[in-house]
Amino acid sequence: MTQDQNDPIIRVEGVCKTFGSLRAVDNVSLSIQRGEFFALVGPSGCGKSTLLRMLAGFETPDAGRVFIDGRDMTGIGPNRRPVNLVFQSYAVFPHMSVAENVAYGLKIARRPHDEIAARTQEALMLVKLDGQEKKKPDELSGGQRQRVALARALIMRPAVLLLDEPLSALDAKLREAMQIELVHLQKTVGITFVIVTHDQSEALSMANRIAVMHQGAVRQIAGPAELYEAPNCRFVADFIGRINLFEGVAVPHKKGRLRIKSEVLGEIELDGQGAGAVTLAVRPEKIQISREAQTQEDTIQVRGQVADVAYYGGYSNIFIDAGAGPPIVADITNTGSAGVPRFLPGEWLWCSWRASDSLLFRD
Repeated sequence: MTQDQNDPIIRVEGVCKTFGSLRAVDNVSLSIQRGEFFALVGPSGCGKSTLLRMLAGFETPDAGRVFIDGRDMTGIGPNRRPVNLVFQSYAVFPHMSVAENVAYGLKIARRPHDEIAARTQEALMLVKLDGQEKKKPDELSGGQRQRVALARALIMRPAVLLLDEPLSALDAKLREAMQIELVHLQKTVGITFVIVTHDQSEALSMANRIAVMHQGAVRQIAGPAELYEAPNCRFVADFIGRINLFEGVAVPHKKGRLRIKSEVLGEIELDGQGAGAVTLAVRPEKIQISREAQTQEDTIQVRGQVADVAYYGGYSNIFIDAGAGPPIVADITNTGSAGVPRFLPGEWLWCSWRASDSLLFRD
């Protein structure tokens, strides 16, 4: 049967996986498009790596089915699937040269010598390691060893490249550089990348779409901007990026409006319906801080005392003690002279933000 190029390259239908009493993956269904850079994120133990291993064929679902490139993968082992998996630990052979590592899969497949040589050189050029063919892995940096692992996977021309925490062993600066290189590489080769990471910022900067997992289930699948600006539940809002959370109780007020009573914020009004316990949330970069109260309509504001200032170079986090709950965190851009903070611990300030920048959750 011919596979329509508009059909998903991966389709997961009601997949479950249990280890003893632990439900690692709980009735997950999702689709991944051809040529997509897709990320699976979530806290440790949420099931994301187990799901990736089921795509690769290293774990077998207890229930449900996995389709790759239109084929049901039930009973099909890892070596017969149109995928390749790049591990966190690189898994390069220390006794082999860079070229030998990259060519290994083709040699096992007994491809002609000329084809192996040509495809090895092509793969090394893709990951910018041409000229390093004769070096051993211990002569390379961590980033270069990871590129060897990528080249070894790509040389097999899989329909899907699976990446399990591929950058977690690298230092922060190299990770950022490799994130850019991975995105460029994915666009160059045009195949589907599926990455597992616990680093939310890594997923936001690289992926076309992201699935957020929690306790074995997928809580939301969306593009980076939608996931960050319009999370569908408190868990996703709290996991993706940083956010301030305020507990409250909502009662209907006017048509399409709620009156919310909060220990920290007092009594405020927001668009919405229903009644009961709610969580109001706002991102730190949405908050303005000033020494004077704001007068604009539809503005939420609360007064507090600076508890701490964390300086990060281009920006600072200001922690405001509002008298109840955890400190409110606001981001400010450092545009003044270096080392001269605009706000000092102990100072009384107003935190304010547009009501429309608030998120409201009932879970």
